[in-house]
Amino acid sequence: MGTIKLKNIRTFSFHGCLEEEGRIGSDYTVDLEVKTDLRKSSVSDNLEDTVDYVILNRIVVEEMAIRSKLLEHAAHRIITRIFREIPSISRILLAVSKINPPIGGDVEAVTIEMEEYRS
Repeated sequence: MGTIKLKNIRTFSFHGCLEEEGRIGSDYTVDLEVKTDLRKSSVSDNLEDTVDYVILNRIVVEEMAIRSKLLEHAAHRIITRIFREIPSISRILLAVSKINPPIGGDVEAVTIEMEEYRS
């Protein structure tokens, strides 16, 4: 087995329960870690034998562009789509952070983390 990590994927998205958040948007970061078998690609040196992290990034960016009230909902969509589109992935650890959230305090970010295993 092996791990592929995409750290600090940056998006500008429109998530949140407040109506203003849907209009003005906010900065987000996403950290993604997937478990897959890297043995074949480590020998073959062929992209077809591994998980293409360009596809992982594209899935994250596309799903973050769809408005959700909750970060958990956006994260669930990302996880579901990755499992559906990339059968070789056995585990996903995903963190979605809202930068400078409007919570009435000096908070750098709010982060939710979800971990799922292929069933």
